Amino acid sequence: MKDLIDGNAAAAWGARLSRVMVVPNFPITPQTEIIETLAKWKETGEWTGEFLPMESEHSVLSAAVASEAAGARTFTASSSQGLVLMKEIHYVASGMRLPIVMVNCSRGLAAPITLWPDNNDFLSLRDSGWLMFFAQNNQEVLDFIIMAYKISENRDVLLPSIVNMEGFILSYTREPIEIPAQDVVDSFLPEYRPKVLLDPEKPMSLGVPSLHEYMYFRSQVHKAQMNALNVAERVFSEFEKTFGRSYGLVEKYMTDDADSVFVTTGSLSTTVKAAVNALRNEGRKFGLVRIVCYRPFPKKELEFLSNFENVIVLDNNLSPGMGGIVFSELRNLATAGVVVSLGGKHIGRDDFVKIGKKLSGAKGEFWYFGEKTV
Repeated sequence: MKDLIDGNAAAAWGARLSRVMVVPNFPITPQTEIIETLAKWKETGEWTGEFLPMESEHSVLSAAVASEAAGARTFTASSSQGLVLMKEIHYVASGMRLPIVMVNCSRGLAAPITLWPDNNDFLSLRDSGWLMFFAQNNQEVLDFIIMAYKISENRDVLLPSIVNMEGFILSYTREPIEIPAQDVVDSFLPEYRPKVLLDPEKPMSLGVPSLHEYMYFRSQVHKAQMNALNVAERVFSEFEKTFGRSYGLVEKYMTDDADSVFVTTGSLSTTVKAAVNALRNEGRKFGLVRIVCYRPFPKKELEFLSNFENVIVLDNNLSPGMGGIVFSELRNLATAGVVVSLGGKHIGRDDFVKIGKKLSGAKGEFWYFGEKTV
C-alpha cells in the first residue's frame, strides 16, 4: 500500500516489517517519533516485540548487544549526542559480530546546540566496524532497514548496520512511499537464525578478553566488511526482483556523457540532481554520483571518477584539521571538495549551480556559506 508518511514513520515500518523482536530505546530529537510509533503499535498489539525504555543511549546499545547475543532480531535508533554516547558499545557490537540494525537521524553535534542536520554524528562511526548506508528519501529509509538485516545476518558478514537519514529534512517531512505487504517481506527476509547465541542450557562466552589474538579478530571484522560488498549487491538484486525498486552501492545520475560530476550522500542528492538539470539546460555537461553504501567503502565502484575533468565532492560534514571527510577519502580521484550546509544551513538548487560553475577547473577544498565559496 502507499501512504504519506515521514522518515521516522518509515523507519518504524522498516523495523516492524522486519519482525524485530526487541527495541531498546531512549528519546532524542529528531528521532523520538520512531520509538513513539513503535510504542503505539505495541499498545495496540500491531507489533508484539519487546519495547525496552532505557535510562540512556549507552544503556540502549548495551541492551541491544545483550538481546542480539541472545538470538533476538534487534532494532534501535538515535541521533546526534545520543549516537556518540553509544559509541563505546558500537565497537563491542561489531567485535562480537552481532547483526543489529539501527537508524540515525543526523543532527549537528554540540556545541553550539542545533536541532538541524549534518553528518558528523553518523560519520564518527566510520571506523567502528558497522555497515553504513545513506538514505536519500523516506522510501530508502524503509527499504534499507529491511535490506540491512538481510546483509548483516548473512553468515559471511555478521556485522551490525546503521542507516542514516537527515534529521528534520527526512525525519519530519512526509513523502508518499510504498509500504510492502508483510508476507512479501517475509519471503525476502527469512526468520533470524543466529549462528551462535547465549543460551543458559549451553553456557558459552562472547567478547572474551584477548592479548596477541586481538589483531586477528579485528582483521576478521575487516574481512567481513569486504565480504559485505558482494553480499550487498546480491541483496540489492534480490530486492529489485521482489519489490521492483533498484539500488546499488553507488548511484549514477546523468554521468554517461558528463565531463563534470558532483559526488554526494544522503538527501542533499535530491537538490543536487535539480542543480544538474539546471546546468544541463545551460549546456553544461554535469552529472551526479551518489554514495549509498559508505562502509564498506565502494572503492572499485568509484574508480570511474578518474574519467571526468571535474569531480566536486559535496561534504555535509567536517573533520576539523582535515576538512571534508568524503573528499579526504576520494582525494586521489576528486578535483575539488566543498563543505556545505553544516548544522542544516539552507542550500538550494541555485547554490549548487553556482558551485558547479565556480569550481569547474578549480582544485582544492572550499567552504560554501550560502553567499560565496571561500
